[in-house]
This record gives sequence, structure tokens and C-alpha cells, in this order.
Amino acid sequence: MSAATKLISVSEAQALVLERARRLDPERVPVERAAGRVLAEPVAAVTDLPPFPSSAMDGFAVRAAEAQQGHRLSVTARIAAGAPAGASLRSGEAMGISTGGAVPEGADAVVPLELVEDSIEAIEVRAAVEPGANVRARGSDVRAGEAVLEPGVRLGPAQVGALAAAGVHEVQCAKRPRVGILVTGSELRQPGQPLAPGEIYESNGLLLATALQLAGAVPAQLGVVGDDVDELERVMERALLGFDMLITSGGASVGPYDLVRETLAGFRVEEVFWGVAVKPGKPVAFGMRRDHLVFSLPGNPVSVLVTFELFVRPAVNALLGLPEPLPDYREGVLTGTVRRNAERDEFVRARSRREDGKIFLEPLDGQESHMIARAGRADALIAVEAGEGVFETGTPVRYLGL
Repeated sequence: MSAATKLISVSEAQALVLERARRLDPERVPVERAAGRVLAEPVAAVTDLPPFPSSAMDGFAVRAAEAQQGHRLSVTARIAAGAPAGASLRSGEAMGISTGGAVPEGADAVVPLELVEDSIEAIEVRAAVEPGANVRARGSDVRAGEAVLEPGVRLGPAQVGALAAAGVHEVQCAKRPRVGILVTGSELRQPGQPLAPGEIYESNGLLLATALQLAGAVPAQLGVVGDDVDELERVMERALLGFDMLITSGGASVGPYDLVRETLAGFRVEEVFWGVAVKPGKPVAFGMRRDHLVFSLPGNPVSVLVTFELFVRPAVNALLGLPEPLPDYREGVLTGTVRRNAERDEFVRARSRREDGKIFLEPLDGQESHMIARAGRADALIAVEAGEGVFETGTPVRYLGL
């Protein structure tokens, strides 16, 4: 990258990505396989929830007007969850009932076990109850036909549980983006293989595959391509056709073996930007080929980590239909000194700890972009805006959780 190349800001690059990343078409997903998916359409309850008046605790179904202190009521039935009484409650009667059991016709309250003296055939009420006490009204959670969840919600345990309880057996979710990962570099070898002089182990493919899977995409590692134009063209031609997004790693700068940019141009990939004022990750690039998104990330592993969080994850979020796809910054406090970069926003790897309701961030030693082993100990990226001077200990900062 020449000194004359104008770098755009992180926010400008993110805006350019999100202008082009559109939610993918929806597909039907069984609710039992919907964890982590993003709803594409509103979901309505199939039934009232609860579908009948039910008891909120173990006790006795009664008429509140008759359940006064010192009153005795005959016990005519014992109701278990899933086994309704089959008869109405008459005056002077009570029915034993378990939590979740259907409150019988004629009853308007449940008196808890601890408030009665139970002699099997009758009870004596120790304390009065009000009408509606300990009764879950039919439809008090949601009515049939009412919305349970709205589009753009990512389905976690509470959401999946809500859908199942409301009788929903399948939902419309945005398709998961299929993402090809193409790593370049003749010096790269897979872990487990012996290293010859000048070779290193390849980690970016697995880093990206892990990050994409956790973000909700479907990654496919396409292997490592050496620094050879013909080989790169063969692999890239197939990759550009088969995926919603293609991510390359390495070969994104201007050295004699950095072949990715020229190869993408040969396949008519529209270059939207190349070069962002960020450290690490300056030579990151983004382009489009028809509706396919193409990211060219640097080869240094920490640069891959940072540029994924800043640009690729927001694109995945947008393809999934999340309403707020941009990174979720949090607030913390520095526990060390960080020198600002005059020209580029910097993302500093750090360890976090919680104390007295605040998050404290300790910058790690070794911030060079190749130091992925040290980055493995980080759980935060501190956002240090470009400028002069230093951020001193105690400075409030924004950070991204890893």
C-alpha cells in the first residue's frame, strides 16, 4: 500500500459494508433446531398460554368467599397436572390441586397447603384468600394469535422456550450465510506437519471458521493456496460462485507475492474500499461480485481477529437480519497506559476484570499483529481513537468483548 493511498475511517468502512449486506432469504426451521437463528417474520402463539386457568402452587382449589379463617370444606377430588377433575366445584367443597393443575369450574382461588389443616376428607382454612389468589388466568402470558416474538430476534434459550410453550413448531429464519475461507501463503503448513526452514503453521483459516460459526454463519475452509497466480485463479473462480461471502487471508498488501487484489479485479470484483485507518489491519479490503460479499483480510492473525470483529461480523449480522449489526461497545476503565496512534484507531488486546460494578481493562504485553498466542489470553479489544498523547491509567474507554 503506497503512502499516497487514502485510508478511510473505521466507521466509513462499516457503513460501506452495511450498505451492501442485505438480509438473506428466509427458510423454515423446526423450533428444536432454531437455537442461534434470527427470526425473519413475526411469530404468533398457536394457543392461549396458559391454555386454561391453572394453579400457581400446591394447595386446594376453593371458592374464595367460602375460604375464610376457621371454615371447614369437604375435599372431593385431588387434581394433578394433566389430569383435570372432570367435575365442577360446588359450594362447601375444596379440591386438592398440584402446581400446574387445571383449576375446576366453580373455583376462583387456590389456598396454599401451608394455610390449611388437611385431614384427607376435609380441610380447615387457617387464613382467608382473595378471589384470583394463586390462579394463573387463561391467556395471562399470551393469547392465541398474539405475537410472541418479532423479526430480528436471535433465538436463545428463553426465546426457544417461549415459542415451544406457545405451541410453535417451526419458524421462518434468515438463511445462515455460507462463507468460503481462502488462505494464501506458500510458507503455511497445517498443525501436525513438520516445519521446514521459513515455514509457519496456518491459523487464520481455523480462526475465521470458529468466529464465523459462533456468529451464526456456515463456514467452509477452502484450504491454503500458495503464492502462485494460476493456482489462486483456479481456486478463487470456484469460491466466488459457491458462497454468499468469500474471505481471503493474506496477499492483501502490495508486495510482489501479494496477488489477491489483482486476481479479484480479474474476476470483476468491484472494489468498494482498500485500506482503513485501523491498527492492526490497515490493508483490509472489501468488494462485491453480484450479490456476493468479498473480504480481503491481512495475513497477520491478530489483524484477522480485529478486522473480523470490525467488518466481517457486522456483515454476517446484516445477512442474518439483526437490526443492530454494528459492534457492541461496552464501557470500561484502563488499568495501564496506552499511547495513541496519531493516524489510526488502534484496538489493543486486554484482559478484563469486574470490581465494584465496573470493568477494568489491563492491556497485554506484546501488541504486534503477529502475536496470536498472546492474543489468546485476551478477552477484550480496547478501542483507542487516533490522536496525540496517551490514555493514562483510570481513563474511561470503550471496548469489544472477545
